[in-house]
Amino acid sequence: KDKKRKWDFIVMLQEAYEKVTERDLNLISRLETDGNPENYKSIYNLYTNMETRQEAIKPLMPLVVDGRVIAFKFNDYTTEIVDIKSKLSEYEYNEALVILDENEDKLTIREAYNRLSYIERINPNYKDIRNLMDKAHARGTDYVLVSVQNFTNQIIPRRLEEDLLDFNAYGLNDFWTVYQSDFNSTIDYDYAMELQLKRIQITPERTNQNQILKQREIVDGKKYLLDEYGQVVKDSLGNDIKVDNVITVKARFFEVNQFKSAQIVAEVVTFDLKRNQTLQSFPIDSGFVFENAYATYRGDKRALDNRDWNLVNSHRAPFPSNEQMVYDSGEDLKLQLKNIIKRNTFRS
Repeated sequence: KDKKRKWDFIVMLQEAYEKVTERDLNLISRLETDGNPENYKSIYNLYTNMETRQEAIKPLMPLVVDGRVIAFKFNDYTTEIVDIKSKLSEYEYNEALVILDENEDKLTIREAYNRLSYIERINPNYKDIRNLMDKAHARGTDYVLVSVQNFTNQIIPRRLEEDLLDFNAYGLNDFWTVYQSDFNSTIDYDYAMELQLKRIQITPERTNQNQILKQREIVDGKKYLLDEYGQVVKDSLGNDIKVDNVITVKARFFEVNQFKSAQIVAEVVTFDLKRNQTLQSFPIDSGFVFENAYATYRGDKRALDNRDWNLVNSHRAPFPSNEQMVYDSGEDLKLQLKNIIKRNTFRS
C-alpha cells in the first residue's frame, strides 16, 4: 500500500510538472507570435522560471519506487534564454534612451533608470549601461536646500545651528533625495526646507528648600517587660521576660530642589522651488528641563528611609548656562525634525 501511494504520488508530480511546462511553452509560443516587444520580459521570465524549476528537481533524480524509475523530461533552454535576454536588453535599452532624450521630468527619468537597472541585473555591463545609470540617477535626483531661520531675536548657539544642519548625521538622504545645507551654485535645487525658530523661552534658576520632620519607630535593643507596678514580669520558669525596646527617632530633613527649563517653538516649512509655492508647514515645540535634588539633615540618621539617603548622598549641581539649555533643547528639536522629514516626502 505504501509503495503504491508513493508511486501514485510521484506519477502525479510528474504529470503536474509536464503540464506546467507545456502551459509555459504554449504561452511563450503565443507571445512570440504576437510579435510585440513588450512581451520580451514575460517570455524571458517564463524561460528562466522553467529553467529554475527543472534545476530544482534535477538533484532528486532518479526517482525509483520498488525498482521502477520515473523519468522526468528536461530541456536545455540556454539558447532560448540567451536569445530573448539579448532582445529584451536591446528593447529596454532603447526605451530608456528615448525617455532620457525626450524628458526632463524627474519621475519619468527614474523610470528610465529602473529600465537600465533591470538590464544591469539580467545582463551586467551591457553596452554603456552603467554610465547611463549614473547620468539618469543624477538627473532624477531631487536636491533639497535646508536652512535655519532665527526669528527669536536671540542668539542661538553656533554648534546647535551646525548640528541642526548636519543632515549626514540624520541619515535621511535616500537614493533619490539629497539634503544640502551649503548652497551650491552648480545645483538646480528642487525644494527648500526652512527650520524657522519662532520663540525661545528660558525660565530663571529656581531653588526650593523644604524642611521636613522625619520620625520613625525603631527597635533599639531589648528591655525587661514590666507589669503595672513596675516589677519585672517572669515566665512560667521564673525567668525575666525581655521584649523589643521600641523608641521614636527624629531628624530634621532639608530637601533642596533645583529647576530650570528651556523651550523652543519652531516651524518646519517646505517649498517647491520649481513652482515657487509653499508645500507644507509643521509646528515643533521642543524643550529641556534641568532638575536636581539633594538633601541634608540634622538629628538621628536612623529616622531616614532609602529615598532620604539617596538625596543625602546627592549634591548640589551647577545650573546649566542659557546657551547649554538651548543646545540641549535642540536635541529634542533635531529628533522631531528628523521624524517630520521621514514621515513627509516632498513628492506625493
